[in-house]
Amino acid sequence: MDQARIRVLLAKPGLDGHDRGVKVIARALRDAGMEVIYTGLRQTPEQIVSASVQEDVDVIGLSILSGAHMTIFPRVVDLAREAGLDDVMIFGGGIIPDEDIPRLKELGVTEVFTPGARMDDIIDCIKRKSRRANQSV
Repeated sequence: MDQARIRVLLAKPGLDGHDRGVKVIARALRDAGMEVIYTGLRQTPEQIVSASVQEDVDVIGLSILSGAHMTIFPRVVDLAREAGLDDVMIFGGGIIPDEDIPRLKELGVTEVFTPGARMDDIIDCIKRKSRRANQSV
C-alpha cells in the first residue's frame, strides 16, 4: 500500500533563539515516517503560512519559548484560514502555561504539547488528526 506520507512544517516563530527541542521533534516525526520541513528560527506568522502553502503541508507545528504564544499562535491560525488551509492541523509546543491551553484550543490550535510530552503522544496525535490521515481512511 503506497500511502502518501504526512507532511509537517515545523517553525520557530518570534524571537526565540533556541531550537534544540524542535529539532528533537523533527527527528522523531521523520523517524515515524513523516516528511518534515523545518523553517528555522525567527519566522514570522506570514513566513510560516507562506511556506505551508508552498509545501502543501498537512500539519503546522509551532515551537515557542518566549511567552508570545497568545499572540503568535492565533495569528498563524488566522493567516492559515485566510490562505485556505482550513484542514491543516496546527499544533504548538514549548513553554506554555497550562491556563493558556484551553484558550489556544478555542482559537484553533488543535493540540498543545508542553515540556515532558511523550514523543509517542505527539506522533499519535498527528497521525489521528492530520488531514492526510483523515483522507486515507
